[in-house]
Amino acid sequence: MEFKDYPQHLIDAKLQECLDYEAKYGTIPTVTAIKKWCNSFEYRKNEWQFRQSVAKSIKPNVNYLKPYYNDGI
Repeated sequence: MEFKDYPQHLIDAKLQECLDYEAKYGTIPTVTAIKKWCNSFEYRKNEWQFRQSVAKSIKPNVNYLKPYYNDGI
């Protein structure tokens, strides 16, 4: 798979949302992180790569023999 960035108008809209929120309620770490995401192409690319790595690391349980529910025993 290849990284495909979001359209700039959506990124700008999200950044404006963050700025409006901060003006009304003050700064919080979540909004600061989203602002960083909006302002940096590299940050968005690294975040995408991280999510891809997490998804690839999840493997099915290969030792799974029985269902989790109790079948009358």
